[in-house]
Amino acid sequence: MEKFCGLVAIILLCNLSLSSAATGTATYYTPPYTPSSCYGYEDKGTMIAAASDEIWDNRAACGRQYTVTCTGATNQGGYPCNGNSVVVTIVDYCPPPGCQATMDLSQEAFAAIANTDAGKILISY
Repeated sequence: MEKFCGLVAIILLCNLSLSSAATGTATYYTPPYTPSSCYGYEDKGTMIAAASDEIWDNRAACGRQYTVTCTGATNQGGYPCNGNSVVVTIVDYCPPPGCQATMDLSQEAFAAIANTDAGKILISY
């Protein structure tokens, strides 16, 4: 019985961690990636993103890392996801009204999880 209870607890914890991911949308932007709102001209690589107001938190998002997974298309153009996830660091701000997504990923980060022809995708992060 103890083994069974332990197994049930592990399954519940795994499901809890899977269900705690936030959902949103992602678009992408192209180089140059500097200057950025968070780091000026400091190069932070290519696995980066700009945060919308939803996660910007008055600059507190700077440096936060998110594991981003494509979960589907935002249009009727087919399924753009490739099944991968990518870890991105927030380096910039994506202000309204121009910001059309929860995260604006670098082109390289977007391409790591989806076909760039999609332009905008559904994500979990």
